[in-house]
Amino acid sequence: MKTTTILVTGGAGNIGSALVRALSLRPNHVILVADNLSTGSIEKVPLSDNVHFHNIDVNEFAQVSPLFAKHKINYVFHFAAVVGVKRTLENPLSVLRDIKGIENLLELARANNISRFYYSSSSEVYGEPFEIPMNEHSTPLNSRLPYAIVKNVGEAFCRSYQQAYGLSYINYRFFNTYGPMQSDDFVVPRFLKKAMSNEDIVIFGDGNQTRTFCYVDDNIEACLRAHDTDLFKNETLNIGSDIEFTVNELADTIIKICNSTSKIIHAPALKEGDMNRRKPDISKMKELLGKSPRSLEEGLKLLIQHI
Repeated sequence: MKTTTILVTGGAGNIGSALVRALSLRPNHVILVADNLSTGSIEKVPLSDNVHFHNIDVNEFAQVSPLFAKHKINYVFHFAAVVGVKRTLENPLSVLRDIKGIENLLELARANNISRFYYSSSSEVYGEPFEIPMNEHSTPLNSRLPYAIVKNVGEAFCRSYQQAYGLSYINYRFFNTYGPMQSDDFVVPRFLKKAMSNEDIVIFGDGNQTRTFCYVDDNIEACLRAHDTDLFKNETLNIGSDIEFTVNELADTIIKICNSTSKIIHAPALKEGDMNRRKPDISKMKELLGKSPRSLEEGLKLLIQHI
């Protein structure tokens, strides 16, 4: 059987490492992981004979191009990026550098005739949404922060390369994906860690801002279903849950599941970056999965089992 070689950038991160793990279980697959470990961790990369880690910065063409020269790469999942609202606000220039990585990988993908390019975009492209639920086609984008703007630019690059060169793509817009490999500076693991230690949980603002939360296994299953079929080729997909929770409700749910004595403390609202609502239209994702994603309680209980 022919070997399939897949490049996963950002494969030492939360979603990227889960993707690598799922792909590594497939027969006759070789997985190349590219990550500069600026926010990822080598410990997250699964140990397997068919997984090969490369500590490189894809924003540097001279570092990433040898991978394409040495290997016949069939697919690229470009999941590398500077992530986290606080981190991206504090490092706007590093966020803008990610545009170069997008350009590098698309040009290498075009030149090497890869079969499809997958790009990890974000719910942040919607900004403060003009409509709820947010639909991939009908909801106007309201990207303002550097991180959101870069994700929007990446999506446009993918569309342009398809139109100009016929390079097949799928843009994944991820909505608050949590899982065992997520860093503690994100809301779910941060709240969970505090609750399990019976420490106060700090919420910025009044806590009435809403989010939806997707367990990483549902994210990966949807992404790979899209990869395995021609459904939604050359389209953009919302990947997440469509059940809204206020941040207060998230904290209450975590406290309840952990049987914790933690108290909720409110701190001043963030100056920017904390949008009021998030709720995607996930009709396409449900079609791929053939079901709804896990509930928040189900996902949290699975997460606790891994701690």
